[in-house]
Amino acid sequence: MVMDFKEFFTEYGEAHQYEIQEVVGKGSYGVVAAAIDTHTGEKVAIKKINDVFEHSCEATRILREIKLLRLLRHPDIVEIKHILLPPCPREFKDIYVVFELMECDLQHVIKANDSLTAEHYQFFMYQLLRGLKYMHTANVFHRDLKPKNILANADCKLKICDFGLARVSLGDNPSAVFWTVCFISLL
Repeated sequence: MVMDFKEFFTEYGEAHQYEIQEVVGKGSYGVVAAAIDTHTGEKVAIKKINDVFEHSCEATRILREIKLLRLLRHPDIVEIKHILLPPCPREFKDIYVVFELMECDLQHVIKANDSLTAEHYQFFMYQLLRGLKYMHTANVFHRDLKPKNILANADCKLKICDFGLARVSLGDNPSAVFWTVCFISLL
């Protein structure tokens, strides 16, 4: 069932480029919809984050995720395709981030599949370790790695996602990685 983009987008100028297919996920952050890029024909996922500036901790997480994912380019890390800009910056409250579309997450794959073999698990581990090695070489620490934050396709390809709690280690101080802006603001 094709959803009207006006039900998903709130008057965004570039919204006409995407044809929303269905809502594929909901959470405290907002909504994720599967869509088709009408210019390229590519299937994408659009993450709509509502009222992005309502809570400074959430806004910081979203900004951190966008900044990191724009820099981290790897086959085992989800890719940002596009960020939709609001037509009027003064009325900017929702943000739309366009990602490559993955079919589900690893938690769903594990729970729904009794026929996974040792080779499947070996391939999953290979991809995860390759993605983690890339991130750690760049001094990026995910800090929320779990099956729900690993996207999967039917061909067993995995991609690490949700970098909202990730940190970058700067310098030789490894303890700096584990502090968060939200935690420091509570002190």
